[in-house]
Amino acid sequence: MPWIVLLLSAVCEAVWATALGASEGFSQPVPTVVFAVFVVASMVGLGWSMKHIPIGTAYAVWVGVGAALTVTWSIATGAEAFAIGKVIFIAGIIAAVIGLKLVPAQRIEEDRHPDATTTARGD
Repeated sequence: MPWIVLLLSAVCEAVWATALGASEGFSQPVPTVVFAVFVVASMVGLGWSMKHIPIGTAYAVWVGVGAALTVTWSIATGAEAFAIGKVIFIAGIIAAVIGLKLVPAQRIEEDRHPDATTTARGD
């Protein structure tokens, strides 16, 4: 569940980033309201996820997915030019996010005291 919330908050990040650009310095009311709602939703989801996923991993995933979605949306809507290099690098970001999910989490206590986990388990 924390990973789902984290990914949803990254989607919210892409929405608020896009709305921020469309708000024209907060002079356009609708994009400004969309920005405000989604920035709060994004931060709440990120904050909750960080209770369950290490902060570095959670932040990297949030930023990476949000940035990749924002660029993808900009290209899809014609706001930004398509370039094969962009697609390759966005794919690299997504590959890195998947890699972070696949790397097994290890608790800090285990890193600092590897013998303590062995003793605690009775090994």
